[in-house]
Amino acid sequence: MSNASEPVPAEVRRERILAMVLEHEFVRVSDLSTMFGISDVTVRADLGALEERNALRRVRGGAMVVGKRLREEPSFEESLSASAIEKALVGATAAAMIADGESVILDVGTTTTFIARSLAARDDLRDVVVFTNGLNIALELEVAIPRITVVLTGGTLRPLQHSLVDPLAQHVFERINTCTVFLGCNGVDPVAGITNINLPEAQMKQRMLRAAARRVVVADGSKIGQVQLAAVAPISDVDLLITGPSADPRVLGLLRDQGLRVEVVGP
Repeated sequence: MSNASEPVPAEVRRERILAMVLEHEFVRVSDLSTMFGISDVTVRADLGALEERNALRRVRGGAMVVGKRLREEPSFEESLSASAIEKALVGATAAAMIADGESVILDVGTTTTFIARSLAARDDLRDVVVFTNGLNIALELEVAIPRITVVLTGGTLRPLQHSLVDPLAQHVFERINTCTVFLGCNGVDPVAGITNINLPEAQMKQRMLRAAARRVVVADGSKIGQVQLAAVAPISDVDLLITGPSADPRVLGLLRDQGLRVEVVGP
């Protein structure tokens, strides 16, 4: 519970309020007022700001999730065909950033799968090491061995995304220092930052960011302006966002205003 003597910054408070709404589906103004030690008027202002971003829906006495329910996590197979052209363009652009002898972290996800495919197709690459916690990512890169060395983290298998998470998976990222990480996500928002649908993978993403010198988020345009349950990192922790032409230009402008370099690929 927040301490009224230590006010929470408005942006942080709104992120926490949104996380509560997503988790519980409905929260009351009075409960938020007590929790954060703020007036009902301030709570309503926070809810109004979040509603303007279409992150929640205000109702009498509180707020609820948009669409009346939490968003369910789609399977890898369901997501692979969504925005496939954009993801392929993003993947090719990201793969072109890698040079001989570099080390790379490839996150789980459909967009990073397209990066893996583009890396595997680059016959010019030599002595590249790729660390991943995605089973399908490793399989995509298998054809490029020995030009590309593939290191799987190990850990507990999540079947929806074919991903490896804690326990055990964290140990690899705590012991390496790589050149670049390509991070997938479910949301990129100027206020909430980088977010993801599920907590176990969000924790892995945080470790990946700490283990790389160059931090690149890859996301098709549908993810831009979205906010999901699990916070991964603030915008300031990212060096580059690669996205597609369907991304909301207004949100991209706000991200650039925060100093984030944004590359939009495609027509």
